[in-house]
Amino acid sequence: MGQLENRTAVVTGGSTGIGLAVAARLADEGAHVFITGRRKTELDAAVETIGTSRATAVPGDISEAADLDRIYDAVRARGQGLDVLVANAATGAFVTLEQTTEDHFDQTFGVNVRGTLFTVQKALPLLNDDASVVLISSTAADHGIEAFGAYAASKAAVRSFARTWANELKGRGIRVNAVSPGGVETPGLVDVYGGEEALSGVKEMVAATVVKGRLGRPEEVAAAVSFLASEQSGYIVGANIYVDGGLNQI
Repeated sequence: MGQLENRTAVVTGGSTGIGLAVAARLADEGAHVFITGRRKTELDAAVETIGTSRATAVPGDISEAADLDRIYDAVRARGQGLDVLVANAATGAFVTLEQTTEDHFDQTFGVNVRGTLFTVQKALPLLNDDASVVLISSTAADHGIEAFGAYAASKAAVRSFARTWANELKGRGIRVNAVSPGGVETPGLVDVYGGEEALSGVKEMVAATVVKGRLGRPEEVAAAVSFLASEQSGYIVGANIYVDGGLNQI
């Protein structure tokens, strides 16, 4: 018996990277997981990886209200409500203040902030009492990383949401917490840094500055999310757990 046996979970951005690792871990703990993402081919492959009896793919973009409605219609049709919601979907790119355009700002905040807000808001009627909501923030929210301003600000907003919503939903026993990964080796990180060659330089920097001396693994973030999703963390509310190899701690 897993810690989430017979529970229902939703993981946004669940087709690759951290989202896929989280969805797989929740399924391993016994939950049936609905995963979302914009690319159906990758979603279908993720379901095959997790197991077709343990996961359901619902293509969608969290910045689009109609897509969120379709995701939750699928959860509603299962008839067991929602026990775990992991708001993971996000986007980011290196763009300096001088280079920032309205389109870049709108895309970043449209997905990371607006999308996260309505992902949780639209889930409220489905969330069972004592459910767990986990928001994926980032260590970038705490650092003035050059050319990463819009992304960092959006993730700071996500961290703030966790505090406020934890207070607002306490009457239903719904716990809201955040997880802030540091650098994690995922396909998305390769895209952000512009390819494997550029990422190799980042790995060298991380080895010199992070206590663990390496990038994180998606499974390490998934372990923290699984803990917050389970009753093992029942007295943890409004918190932010860093999964960063010690980057922000020492």
